[in-house]
Formats: sequence, structure tokens, C-alpha cells
Amino acid sequence: MKNSGQIRNLKIKDWALEDRPREKLLAKGISSLSDAELIAILIGSGNTNESAVELSKKILKSVNNNLNELGKLNVSDLQYFKGIGQAKAINIIAALELGRRNTTSDIIQKPKIQSSKDVFDLLHSKISHIPHEEFWVVYLNRSNKIIDKLKISQGGVAGTVADLRIIMKHAIEKLASSIILVHNHPSGNNKPSKNDSDITQKLKDAGKTIDINVLDHIIITEENYYSFADNGLI
Repeated sequence: MKNSGQIRNLKIKDWALEDRPREKLLAKGISSLSDAELIAILIGSGNTNESAVELSKKILKSVNNNLNELGKLNVSDLQYFKGIGQAKAINIIAALELGRRNTTSDIIQKPKIQSSKDVFDLLHSKISHIPHEEFWVVYLNRSNKIIDKLKISQGGVAGTVADLRIIMKHAIEKLASSIILVHNHPSGNNKPSKNDSDITQKLKDAGKTIDINVLDHIIITEENYYSFADNGLI
């Protein structure tokens, strides 16, 4: 770690990697940054005598290092500090206001999958009426609440290819505990083909090795659906 005298004469790009707020965020996560480092990211640069972090520390010191008090400053108050122009002052004020609003926002409750009908209702409007096959995957957490739903592939009238590696890659990235496979049959016949059964088994086997359960495979048509789980096939 360089001392303050050494850092003062350097641009941020010349600092040691561990001293750069943006790089530190990427390497260690946002919780590793101090309040001053977070503000330094907002303002981007300091002045001729101070780095962005040093300038941020000075601003914080003026309000006794209290973010609530910092949020009470207006654009003119912030422009008192050398190196803080109108644009930088607005960045700080906007970021603090977002923080305030975040604390008062309602937490969005993720829908929970409790039956095959829930999955049918979730995707019926998206894929039941289209003239080609699409393969979707619903990613769930340990409580069977939906993390995400993704279209994996799109094919023709008679079929589409579902890439096992892509499906499991997304599951790992999203920290999913389980998945539900979904695709449509434009023909109106909701019975599974041999290929449907094969891909289900392959994904089920692959999921076992990485502790991701395949809970169901649902085939949707315009009027109804077929569930592998409801029919004891998974």
C-alpha cells in the first residue's frame, strides 16, 4: 500500500491494483469498499492535489463520516470542495437518493411453483400458440421459488435442440437448486416423444452430479399440457 504522499501524485490508473476502487470491487466485491472508495467511484477523479479517494474522505469528514448528513448536502454545498463540479455533485446526490429509496421499496416476492399447473400457467401464454417449438427452463431456489425462466432454443414444427451444457451452465450461474424443463408441441399432441424422454433423462443424470434436481418436464399445447412428474416418469 502506497503512502498518501506517493498516491497524491499519481493518477488512479497508476495506483497499485489493490488501491483502485473499481478493480477492488471486481476482485473482492462491493462490500470490501469503504464509503470513501464508493464515493470515489462516483466522482471518478480528484483534483491536482488529491486523489478521488482522498477528496472523498475530506467530503465525508466534513459531515463527521455520516452518510445521512452527507445526503442533506445540496449541489452548491458539494461544489465547495475543489474538484467537485456540478456533474459530480449530482452523481453523489443521485446515488444517495437511490439508497434512500431502496430502503423504503417493497421486496418483490418471487412466485413459488407448487404444481405442474403453476408451470403451465407461467408459460402457456408465451408458447402455446406459436407455430414452432421452443424449449424453456424454469430455474428454482430451494424453496421452489422462481429465480428465472429462460428460452434455451427455438426450432421448427417438429422439434428443437436443447443443449444440456447451456442449461446446466445457467443453473450453476444462477445458483439454482432445481430446474423444470418446458417445451411446446405446435401439433396439439401433448404426449412426449422418445427424444423428449431422452433429453429429460440426460438432464436428470447430469443434474445429479452437480446436485441440481430436474423436477419435471412439461409439454404445453394450446389447450392442455403433459407433466412427466404427474405421470411418474421422472
